[in-house]
Amino acid sequence: MEIYNPKEWIKPVLYWHKADTMRKLFPYLIIAAVFSWGIAFFELEYLKISEKSWVKNITVVHSLLGFALSLLLVFRTNTAYDRWWEARKQWGALVNSCRILAYKLNAMLPQDDKSSRVFFRKSIPMYTRALIGHLRSDYTTYMLDDLDHPEIEPDKHRPNQIAGLMFKTIHKLYREGKISSEEYRLVDQELNTLTNVCGACERIKNTPIPKSYISFLKKFIVIYVASLPSGFVFSIGYFVAVAVPFVFYVLASLEIIAESIEDPFGLDQDDLPIEKISGNIKKHVEELIPLQ
Repeated sequence: MEIYNPKEWIKPVLYWHKADTMRKLFPYLIIAAVFSWGIAFFELEYLKISEKSWVKNITVVHSLLGFALSLLLVFRTNTAYDRWWEARKQWGALVNSCRILAYKLNAMLPQDDKSSRVFFRKSIPMYTRALIGHLRSDYTTYMLDDLDHPEIEPDKHRPNQIAGLMFKTIHKLYREGKISSEEYRLVDQELNTLTNVCGACERIKNTPIPKSYISFLKKFIVIYVASLPSGFVFSIGYFVAVAVPFVFYVLASLEIIAESIEDPFGLDQDDLPIEKISGNIKKHVEELIPLQ
């Protein structure tokens, strides 16, 4: 994730970063330009259709469908951003939960119990790193897939394993009388929060936007743009070879941006800086649970 100035205009307009949609759409824009020019040449030079032809009125359909398409794209981008923001809130809750768990354990654990202190100094940050690997693995991606995937080696749920190990250690301390029942309950709440965050992130990761909706939207955009030259050639002539690719660029860019941010746990420029967040958690936990 790149920190930038949202109030700046010149750099975002002139600078093509790796996630820029122009890079991804450039081959399709060339195809759209060639296709539009071919339609214009076919209608104007070969068929010699006059401006009085009914074909000119196709633009009325585009005006009607343009409103529906805009609503679909707004819903698409809003839904994708909601997923991104929900993931950020979950990782914010994870940061707070790790901090709370660390300073509670620091107050509860005896100063001379260095083995327990070392264990939690390592296990709490380890949980966040395991969660990162879990969210970026194919294991998480295909958790809800109807098909079998024998090519993916079965693996244990690593965040659950670490959380279970921490709970066993807390339970052992309780049985040994090093922490009270009330302290046991307080720590148990924070461990539950870790699992809740993991479950919420898994929900975002392995529950994509319904396939029928995505398929319909892509078909809608392609058919809408492909039919534009037929009617607009009578009003702007061969300029459709420029206008139509521009329209396609705007519409397809919104879809690509939504695709980019709806999975916020990857390595793209627009994804959440979860590795940086995990590193900060490690730093904070080590500060809150000193060894001496």
